[in-house]
Amino acid sequence: MSGQTKADHNLMEHILSILCDSDYGQTEEAPFAPTDPSKRQASLELKEFLNQMPGGFFIYHADGNEELLYVNQAILRLFNCNSIEEFKEFTGNSFRGMVHPEDLEAVEASIWEQIHKSQYDLDYVEYRIIQKGGQIRWVEDYGHFIHSDSAGDFFYVFAGDATEKRKQQTDELLRRLEVIEGLSSNYESILYANLAEDSIMPYRMSSRTTLLFESGSLPYTFSWFRSVYVDAWVSAEDREVVSQAMEPSHIQQSLASLDEYYVNFRVLQNEELAYYQLRIAGVGTQTPYKRIVLGFRLVDTEIRQEMEQKKLFEEALKEARLANTAKNTFLANMSHDIRTPLNAIQGFVTLAQNHMLEQEKLEEYIGKIQISSELLLSLFNDILEISRMESGSFQTEESSCCLPELVQDVCRSLSLRAEKNHISITSDLSGLEHPYVYTDPDKLKQILACLGTNAIKYTHREGNVCISITEQKAPSNNYASYQFCVEDNGIGIDPANLDRIFEPFERLKNTTFSGIHGTGLGLTIVKRLVEILDGSIAVESAPGKGSRFIVTFTLRIQNQKAFRPESAQELLLKRMGGRRILLVDDNDLNLELASELLEDLGFQVDTAMDGQKALEKLTGSAPDCYGLVLMDIQMPVMNGYETTQLIRSLEDPILCSIPIIALSANAFDEDRRMSRRSGMNAHMAKPLDTDQLLSLMMDII
Repeated sequence: MSGQTKADHNLMEHILSILCDSDYGQTEEAPFAPTDPSKRQASLELKEFLNQMPGGFFIYHADGNEELLYVNQAILRLFNCNSIEEFKEFTGNSFRGMVHPEDLEAVEASIWEQIHKSQYDLDYVEYRIIQKGGQIRWVEDYGHFIHSDSAGDFFYVFAGDATEKRKQQTDELLRRLEVIEGLSSNYESILYANLAEDSIMPYRMSSRTTLLFESGSLPYTFSWFRSVYVDAWVSAEDREVVSQAMEPSHIQQSLASLDEYYVNFRVLQNEELAYYQLRIAGVGTQTPYKRIVLGFRLVDTEIRQEMEQKKLFEEALKEARLANTAKNTFLANMSHDIRTPLNAIQGFVTLAQNHMLEQEKLEEYIGKIQISSELLLSLFNDILEISRMESGSFQTEESSCCLPELVQDVCRSLSLRAEKNHISITSDLSGLEHPYVYTDPDKLKQILACLGTNAIKYTHREGNVCISITEQKAPSNNYASYQFCVEDNGIGIDPANLDRIFEPFERLKNTTFSGIHGTGLGLTIVKRLVEILDGSIAVESAPGKGSRFIVTFTLRIQNQKAFRPESAQELLLKRMGGRRILLVDDNDLNLELASELLEDLGFQVDTAMDGQKALEKLTGSAPDCYGLVLMDIQMPVMNGYETTQLIRSLEDPILCSIPIIALSANAFDEDRRMSRRSGMNAHMAKPLDTDQLLSLMMDII
């Protein structure tokens, strides 16, 4: 023990001998109680001196219950106690009773750890106390351990109220943490800097930031970090901009109008340039900001995505320009294709009027008018179809489907056109193992019908068109890959045109095969329908040998289901059992046309001009008089939706369940859904297609 240290020990033993008794100097029973009058006077003077100290002072045993040997008046005031007796009772006359129970273990561990590291230095701890009255305060404690042969082991302690200091530190920490939190966990390095003091302190460090600080020496300065970071890590091209961003005057100027600002820069990482971001935010309320938080994070992915987005935008702009050109071409082609059949219709109507008494010529003109009107109607339908697809309103509805029946329906719908051209329509289902699947039957039928129509159009007389299905096993047991093939032995397609055949208004321009009419939109619609159904389409063709269109879908297999009887006109007539069809339409010509078509098929037809008259006919006749209602939508007095809802609300069980098919010019998917919601069984777009009508009737009658 050094001379100075020994002197300190002797002094504290002497002080202890003067101060310490069982009542903090009030009785004569303590080990160090002074008996000499002069010592008593010294004790009083020392106590008076210590009581006048602005800070707290106390002494306690270093063993056992850590009994208090002395406390001054400042300690009593700190604990809101008016007397020594009150303080003793409140604390149990123990240091352990002074410390907040939650802090005691950590405080004592810290004290002894400091003593073991440096036995003769003051130890320092901060802890909470509970005042009499329940308030909690923070105390900072400077103590020293002394061993005395006469007094044993004891501590003398200088203590003071650190609540306000702690609050300021906490508030500052919270402000820093708020900024740090604001920078988010995405930042790999976060540092706190005081510009006024030119100091910097890391909160979170990446490996590269750690290397910088390990290479530096205390005290760390902000100016040192700024220089070293820029020189060590920032690419040469970006050093100037990053250095300026971290220049103190620039920081204060920028934060005068912004809560935070950032700069992107590049660093060499793994021998490649990567994009980083520096973000700087002010701390506290003082402006201009003296304290800041800096955050560094990797933004390479984000920057490259932005660059990619910019590239995509430029490409989209280019595509938009091309689309505008395509639009103009589309409109020019559409104008041509509309005017062509209209001109024919007008011309042949004039000729027909001029030759009304010449039966042969009249029939010829009417036939050509019919061909032109069909072409014009087809064009409008195709344009509407493409418009719905482009607008996103086109929806699919998956349901069970019998593939053999679907192919038969398609062949049947193509047969009339094929027969006129002396072309045979055949089907091959030998490669089909699971005939029942889940798909959108209407869309699939539309695809095959369009491909079949196209095949007939480009096939010579006496040619053949074949629709076949080949099934291949899929990875899942519940699915299979189906190839739908529409093959013809017609004129074929030049290889140079194969890439363009799915573009709008593209037709085969073959001078050796004239007289082919079409909208030029059919294959465009087919391709988009295939894509909507998550399929693919391919074409194989050779000039003079024919074409082969292959559509592939992966479809969910439907387990065992019996075939239903083949749909036929005779079967429907039998099902109707003499019951009549009620045709409801407010247009005289539509009523006349539809009535004659239905009567030609063998059905008995009654008509009504609006919904109210239709309801009167149904309720005024025998319940089994009518077997089907064909209902127009837009009508005076009562529209089709209202009429259907009233029919469904009738009490008669036969009348309220009568099959109703919407027959309307409204042909969008939303129109079909509205018909369904009103209570109709099906929806059919005008003009009346008898094949489609028969197919719908087979489903609901």
